[in-house]
Amino acid sequence: MGMIRKIIGSKSKYDKTIPFTYMAKVPIVGGDDELATYYFSDTICGLVEHLDKNQIKPEEVELFGCYQKKEIPLDNNPLLNEEGEWLQRPKLCKALEDFYEKTMDERYKGHEAHSDCSFDDRNREAF
Repeated sequence: MGMIRKIIGSKSKYDKTIPFTYMAKVPIVGGDDELATYYFSDTICGLVEHLDKNQIKPEEVELFGCYQKKEIPLDNNPLLNEEGEWLQRPKLCKALEDFYEKTMDERYKGHEAHSDCSFDDRNREAF
């Protein structure tokens, strides 16, 4: 990454048609939306990888795509395998690409398994 890119950040962060970042909301106490742990990642694959690594099950979490002035809820189903477990790269990328092609649901735009992923210039770490 060049010096200018380090200063201004990833080019894709300026694309307003895809999320700026992704967020997972995990309630600490079931049924209490006020008390929750939040995780963030610049990519959905990084966030899903973090959730899986920390044994956070899909049914325990709400996912959001965060745009400049809004948070859009995401459906977990396109991110899961047949057993209801988190998919991992590259299967996750392929599933998202296929889901977008089939539904044209803008929430899943930009994920490419075999070509230029719109998120390739981003850090996949979650915090």
